[in-house]
Amino acid sequence: MDTHTEAELPAATMADEPFLGPLDIILLLSLVAGAAWYLLRSKKNDTTSTQFKSYSIQPTTVNTMAVVENSFIKKLQSSGRRLVVFYGSQTGTAEEFAGRLAKEGIRYQMKGMVADPEECNMEELLLLKDIDKSLAVFCLATYGEGDPTDNCMEFYDWIQNNDLDLTGLNYSVFGLGNKTYEHYNKVGIYVDKRLEELGATRVFELGLGDDDANIEDYFITWKEKFWPTVCDYFGIESTGEDVLMRQYRLLEQPEVSTDRIYTGEVARLHSLQTQRPPFDAKNPFLAPIKVNRELHKAGGRSCMHIEFDIEGSKMRYEAGDHLAMYPVNNRDLVERLGKLCNADLDTVFSLINTDTDSSKKHPFPCPTTYRTALTHYLEITALPRTHILKELAEYCSETKDKEFLRFISSTAVDGKAKYQEWIQDSCRNVVHVLEDIPSCQPPIDHICELLPRLQPRYYSISSSSKIHPTTVHVTAVLVRYETKTGRVNKGVATTFLSEKHPGEGEEQPRVPIFIRKSQFRLPPKPETPIIMVGPGTGIAPFRGFIQERDFNQQEGKNIGQTILYFGCRKRTEDYIYENELEDYEKRGIVHLRVAFSRDQEKKVYVTHLLEQDTDLIWNVIGENKGHFYICGDAKNMATDVRNILLQVIRTKGGLSEVEAQQYIKKMEAQKRYSADVWS
Repeated sequence: MDTHTEAELPAATMADEPFLGPLDIILLLSLVAGAAWYLLRSKKNDTTSTQFKSYSIQPTTVNTMAVVENSFIKKLQSSGRRLVVFYGSQTGTAEEFAGRLAKEGIRYQMKGMVADPEECNMEELLLLKDIDKSLAVFCLATYGEGDPTDNCMEFYDWIQNNDLDLTGLNYSVFGLGNKTYEHYNKVGIYVDKRLEELGATRVFELGLGDDDANIEDYFITWKEKFWPTVCDYFGIESTGEDVLMRQYRLLEQPEVSTDRIYTGEVARLHSLQTQRPPFDAKNPFLAPIKVNRELHKAGGRSCMHIEFDIEGSKMRYEAGDHLAMYPVNNRDLVERLGKLCNADLDTVFSLINTDTDSSKKHPFPCPTTYRTALTHYLEITALPRTHILKELAEYCSETKDKEFLRFISSTAVDGKAKYQEWIQDSCRNVVHVLEDIPSCQPPIDHICELLPRLQPRYYSISSSSKIHPTTVHVTAVLVRYETKTGRVNKGVATTFLSEKHPGEGEEQPRVPIFIRKSQFRLPPKPETPIIMVGPGTGIAPFRGFIQERDFNQQEGKNIGQTILYFGCRKRTEDYIYENELEDYEKRGIVHLRVAFSRDQEKKVYVTHLLEQDTDLIWNVIGENKGHFYICGDAKNMATDVRNILLQVIRTKGGLSEVEAQQYIKKMEAQKRYSADVWS
């Protein structure tokens, strides 16, 4: 009853009514009993969870980098920060650079945070000017054929397609690219220019890092001038202290239940045991390997043909797509690293971000064991960057070792040269560094914090789903080489795959995979003529293309001229898919042009064959508007082939140098010129 009604009751009536009726007493007793049961239950639970409760550590359920709040402005304001560093990263390098800049900001009175554009409301850039002396830095990688990375696409489209007013926004850009690719650092260059066009103020010049050389050198050289310029611009002073701070704190968890411990899952706990589609980078499919056979006949090198079974996965692919796989690190290397750090690799632990505002709570899925982290989550074979060496120096008991690591991680010219020689040219990973500097004994948890995440490896798919709808084929050369220190380095993924052989009567080995879509596609009309240039394993996507043209012909469709330029060392050693290709040629599916570089005294490469076939090339691309494809080495082969194509267009088409360049650009825009290359 409400207060108004109660006030209108006669006083005598209220006084005569008992305080608690029988129903009230029953309800009250029920509430007391329920409360007592709840308190006893809570107390019982507390006895088993007290150790972890104060930290509120729970295994991540969807994504180790899940964002609770997508407003970076609110985070900056609530934590008194002025610096936000956005990253566009496909392999983790740009994210790593962003983290280093944000961490260093404290030294320059610019407390910073790292942000993923995909997880932020980027329209808030319009509000950043309201925070006094604020700065936005963009570390942006260029991916594929001049494209933004997956996590940067929406931001890129937003600034490209909207007439925004970014007046008052202070910014700087560092781009990550590779000079062997045609569209070198296209994304970084465009964003830097576009932000200025939209009214933002460039605080420091655009930095361009080249991954074909030493991208670490480019970054630290740029960074060395970046901070003094920022200080001058905002009228602030450096604290002068080069403080080394831990980003994560260690929590060992010996009593955590085994079913709450990550054992190699990318994101969702138990995702490899209980598989649920759709499958993607965060939820890979554990695919059985049906076939793993050697393609080389002799010569001491190895090239594998591997077939993954995707039946029942609901995954779809097209010829030209990529297969991505999550490898694991070599067991021996993991054990060696554990011993060098005096670690019990079976210890269960979590690394927890000391920045409570960060969306990245852990550097990888936690809780887990050191063995799992080093096996599944960390790039232990990566060449350590200078910031890692600088932090490792603090764990040297010998002064000379400490000074050496500080020297090669410095920005001094001699220090950079020594880093290039001792780390880059000698291909030393963190295990080699600790072996060669025995007085350096860092704790294993700090190693886990410093090393970058183990990335998936991508392979051009070498099959067509028209012929093989339930299997995906890849063609991979086993990576193995001797370094200047006499050590033998092995490729993480190919070594892992080389050990996965299906045995008769045994359960097939399984590998976590997903499909990445590509723009590398056959023409929509099968009668369109094509030229494919793919020496070595560059043949992979073209095997799928040829299979598809064979399928089209079997369906009664007319297929256009299909020409393959393939190259290898010797016919009797590494002519991969020889019988298959020659059968296709006999049946009129493909015209083969094969170069064996070492079968005669004078070396012959595919470029020599292309130079001989200028009339044929112009007939296909000029007179019949055909498509031209390149797959393989970006540094030398792809550049040489493009230059030959330019020469053909210029001479056979009667065009000037500039017009020939424009002709190829038009071909690219029409998807008639495509490259799937790597360096």
